[in-house]
Amino acid sequence: MDEAFETRFDRLILLVGRLNYMWTNTESLLIHLIAGLTGANKDVAVIIFLTLNTTRARIDLVERLAKMEGRPAEIRDPILEHTQRLSRLSTVRNKYNHCIYSFDMESGNPKTILMRIADRKTDIKLGREDTVDEKAMKEIENVVAQLSTANRDIWNLIKQLGFPV
Repeated sequence: MDEAFETRFDRLILLVGRLNYMWTNTESLLIHLIAGLTGANKDVAVIIFLTLNTTRARIDLVERLAKMEGRPAEIRDPILEHTQRLSRLSTVRNKYNHCIYSFDMESGNPKTILMRIADRKTDIKLGREDTVDEKAMKEIENVVAQLSTANRDIWNLIKQLGFPV
């Protein structure tokens, strides 16, 4: 294995680790939104959060609570803005979490192999492959930076709304 290959792979693994850390840390802020929107204490909100075992289910819950009849727009709208932002950012996170990795021996670039079956009209397609080149690495870095900003923004909203911290 050549040194350039090891360096690219190490960089990818560090970026995916950073992406996962930032994602988990930011997604956990939904706990505070659940607590504030339901009027529950934080411990109850943690139980609700952990019972819902997908990001999509957690975001759906927060969005539905925010959209409940009688919810003021000044609470609903910024919450929906943030949940929609998280949904957009989840695409890249899901790509790198729900794949396996292989390596292109010619370029030395890592590749992702999507762990999903695509059902077609008359057949199936398995394991779409994508090369993790410099552009892909920059995309991960960009999402990590956006998650960092989203984290700060959601914390500010939680404090502004007086939700449990």
